[in-house]
Amino acid sequence: MIIVWALLAALCNAINVITQHAASISGPKRSTGWHLVGYLLHNPLWLAGWIALAGAFIFQALALSSGQLSVVQPLLVTELVFALVLRRVWLRQSIRAITWWAAAGTCLTLAVFLATAEPQGGRPVPDSHAWITVSAATLGAAAVLALLGMRGPAARRAALLATATAIMWALVATFIKTTTETLSQYGVAGMFTHWPLYALAASGLAAELLQQATLHVGPLSVSQPLLVIVDPLMSIGLSVWIFGEYFTENALHLTVAALALVALCAAVAVLTRTAPPTMSS
Repeated sequence: MIIVWALLAALCNAINVITQHAASISGPKRSTGWHLVGYLLHNPLWLAGWIALAGAFIFQALALSSGQLSVVQPLLVTELVFALVLRRVWLRQSIRAITWWAAAGTCLTLAVFLATAEPQGGRPVPDSHAWITVSAATLGAAAVLALLGMRGPAARRAALLATATAIMWALVATFIKTTTETLSQYGVAGMFTHWPLYALAASGLAAELLQQATLHVGPLSVSQPLLVIVDPLMSIGLSVWIFGEYFTENALHLTVAALALVALCAAVAVLTRTAPPTMSS
């Protein structure tokens, strides 16, 4: 069920992107500011997008509550494949053959990585020292990248901000996992008396603000591959560092898994760079 929950989270993320985009471009041509907000609030598609986003959070939390971070986060890459299918079936966009091959390659290499790496183990409650060091390292890295991304050419800024955003989303995933553990131990009321919930809210807000800045400053062809690739790579590192997850000791399997991970990154890069640049039908 861990894989099912993660795939459902990816599907909901894809539905959120498509529905909210479809709602925004269907608005009155000259509608801006509060007029546009008012229009969107009365648009069923836009509201459906928010429902899908809530569903994505719930399914991700369900997957992380009993699954390894190193399994769940890489599976969320399939959001790109689901979105591609929705763009073809719903928006009737013309998708290039190379993009479909890249989507197939994404699914294949992801399956090979999970099958050969064999992620396992992990502790549900990391110690305080691990949280302090990991939070300091990730927040520090994201802050430095964000500051460097404030100046320079648009493509460079987009790349730096996208990397910072992906690092933050990986940290958010660790807080989601810990919050679900807090919920299971202390219940809904008790969850509000422990720090993971507030760390999740603060880091989630920071990640969302960074993502909006990323999408604003530079080309999507630069930022999207980094947003999608860095998150699972960082999550795998954090899964080992914080939760003590580990992989198979078989050297051949580990080699195949590493090659599959590299091929996965390449497939995602091709998919994002060859997909239609906009969602206009």
